Formats: sequence, C-alpha cells, structure tokens
Amino acid sequence: MGTKMAFRPRNADATRDSILQAARAEFAAAGLGGARVDDIAERSGSNKRMIYHYFGGKDDLFAEVIAAEYESIRTREMELNLEALPPMEAMSKLVEFTWNYYIENPEFITLVNSANLHKGRHLDGKSGLREMQDSYVALVTRILERGVALQTFRAGVDPVQLCITLAAISYYYLTNQYTGAQLFGFNFTDDSALKARLQFNIETIRRLLAA
Repeated sequence: MGTKMAFRPRNADATRDSILQAARAEFAAAGLGGARVDDIAERSGSNKRMIYHYFGGKDDLFAEVIAAEYESIRTREMELNLEALPPMEAMSKLVEFTWNYYIENPEFITLVNSANLHKGRHLDGKSGLREMQDSYVALVTRILERGVALQTFRAGVDPVQLCITLAAISYYYLTNQYTGAQLFGFNFTDDSALKARLQFNIETIRRLLAA
C-alpha cells in the first residue's frame, strides 16, 4: 500500500510577505518604471501568478510596498514612548530617530522618491495611512502643548509644519548627498559629517521651539 501524502496548505501570509519583501528590494533598486514582475517573482521564490493573485499587478504591488514603508516608520515612532519624556528631550529624540531611520533604511528614501515621481497616486485611498499620520501629528501636538505649558516651548508652532520640517531636515541632506558633495566639497556620509549634521538638526529644532 502506498504512503498517503499529507496535505500542507500554503502559508498565505508567508508567501505574501516574501513577495512584499522582494518587491521592496526590486522597487528600491529599479524604481516603479524599471522594476519587472518576473524579477520580483524570482527574488521571492514565487511566480507571477501568485503575485497577481495577491496584489493584482505591479502598480498595486508598488502601492502596498509604499503603504508598508509609511506604516513601518509611523509604528516605530509610536514605540519611542515620547510622552514619557520632557518635551525638549522628546523632540530631540524624535529628530535623532528620524535621522537614524533614514540612514538605516535607505530603501525608504528611494521608494518615497519613486512614489513622488508618480505624484503620490499610489497612496490614494489608503485611509489607514492618513489615520496613522493624524495620530503622529496628534502626538507631536501633545508634546508641543506640554512644552508650552511648561514654558519650555514658545506658543504658536504649527504641528503639521513642524512634522514636515522634522522629516525635511534629514531627508534633504541624504537625498542630495552626491550633488551636495560636489557642490560643498566634502563627503556628506563621512562619519564626522553625519554626526555634525545630526547635531545641527537637533539644535535647529531646539532653537525653533525654545521659548
């Protein structure tokens, strides 16, 4: 009598995750325009049929990757426990976290750049992301309010503009590291340059907020 083979259902979550990770790497390397579904399938050890089954197509897959990138950074920010810190220390920690996150996750920057090349249309309808962003702005608002109440921060700082600035002072430096090196005549990613820039970013935000 032959041995009956046990049926092993496909782990759908693991398959979907492996496709997302492969797509993240491919989109970061080649952008949306240059990425190929065949290459994503090869990276993930899956096949095109599974990609279309789970995600519907390359644009839909890119949208999922971009959404996951924003979900990751917003989730990590909420784990910093900033509301347990004095307001100025909380803001300094947020600046440092943002800086280190960009350096440790260069794919985030290239993926966001690619999304902006396509005018952000891949985030359209991602209601969960707007809710996470609103929660982040609310967190920064509460830190500002505590700082004003303690007379550590000046009143009247727009929390949305502050959130944009917190991202921009790190993002611009890193996205322009190559042209900046040519124009300013130093290596933007040398250890000493990175340390100096982080301290400048922290001091910039502290001076912006100080009462």
